[in-house]
Amino acid sequence: MKLWPYLGALAPLLLWTGTATAGEDPPVTIDTHVDIPLAYMHEPRFDAGHDTPLQVDLGKMERGGLNAAFFVIYVEQGPLNAKGYAKAVAQARRKYEDIHLLVQRYPRRIKLATTPEQVLANRKAGVLSAMIGIENGYSLGHDLKNMDWVFAQGARYIGLTHVGHNDLCTSSMPTAELGDPPLSDAGLSAFGKQVVERANRLGIMVDVSHSSDACVRDVLALSKAPVIASHSGAHALVNHPRNLPDDLLRAIAAKGGVVQAVAYKGFLKLDPGRELAEKALQAQVAKQAGDKQYDSEKHDFLPAYVQGMARIDKAFPLPTLDDYLAQIRHMVDVAGIDHVGIASDFDGGGGIDGWRDASQTRNVTAALRKAGFSDADIAKLWGGNLLRVWKAVEQTADAPAR
Repeated sequence: MKLWPYLGALAPLLLWTGTATAGEDPPVTIDTHVDIPLAYMHEPRFDAGHDTPLQVDLGKMERGGLNAAFFVIYVEQGPLNAKGYAKAVAQARRKYEDIHLLVQRYPRRIKLATTPEQVLANRKAGVLSAMIGIENGYSLGHDLKNMDWVFAQGARYIGLTHVGHNDLCTSSMPTAELGDPPLSDAGLSAFGKQVVERANRLGIMVDVSHSSDACVRDVLALSKAPVIASHSGAHALVNHPRNLPDDLLRAIAAKGGVVQAVAYKGFLKLDPGRELAEKALQAQVAKQAGDKQYDSEKHDFLPAYVQGMARIDKAFPLPTLDDYLAQIRHMVDVAGIDHVGIASDFDGGGGIDGWRDASQTRNVTAALRKAGFSDADIAKLWGGNLLRVWKAVEQTADAPAR
């Protein structure tokens, strides 16, 4: 695929090749996966216009040089029945409201961006950009009409699944509690195919992170537009079912897409001791709170959990920026510099030594320079590639971008 085939008005900034000083920021920095709690913007501790316990708030973005983030509409996978769908739709709709509340409350600091041009215009104006992505198409409630609704709300990518198979496709991590078979050759369902086709028509990027390899292959065969992996790792370096094998990295690139390398501990370094310690802490904190099961939305910010995680970090050190750069380097070697990007998975489990929250974003840029990436390459990794794909997806759409 030819480089930058869909740039148009984006070309002057995205093709930036000027010489930068060691401390100069890239033209734009985009993190494609930031989670938010259900109480986001409603409880004072989660008001992102102030200092918060969150890894991403406006102050951390401003101090760290993170210009734009896709805030994620995540719902946990539940049963494929009317009650499960209704709960997922309700939770998702609240999160859309929360993101809109953020930009309404702080219009001088952050604006909603629903096109690549708006991201760049906000950057030029010195304003942060909030974009919206969906994690787990289960929140569509098995209703294709909701695709049009989420587009109108500003969603610009849809992650088809999460942990556990759903009504769109199979997950890379089946869930026994939901009755998922341990191994399956199934990929996209009939409804999943409708969702991919509707996403193409609307101009919503299809996100294959968390999807099974079979599902990824089905999406690549069906989609008329390039696809993304909003937060994925390289299976060749870390043998985790969530990570993408080299053949799929190449296939996504061949279709013109982009894989956003994720700074999530479990996909950068296998550490069974840490996993066991975290599960034990989660069970302990849930019990102390009077709950039968651990709930990240409720328990992650409790003092007992925060203190416990600090002890675990000392006993089982987090992966480092060097581990993260090794993933990026591998992806670039396999897929090409034009098909790799950056994602944190902050507030959803992300955070590594050197990039623990958005205030440390410039550490990533410095590490890329130290690893030998040119300023032009860094501009692509930090957002140029993603914006190119987004523009290509828009140009395959029947519906005009809003």
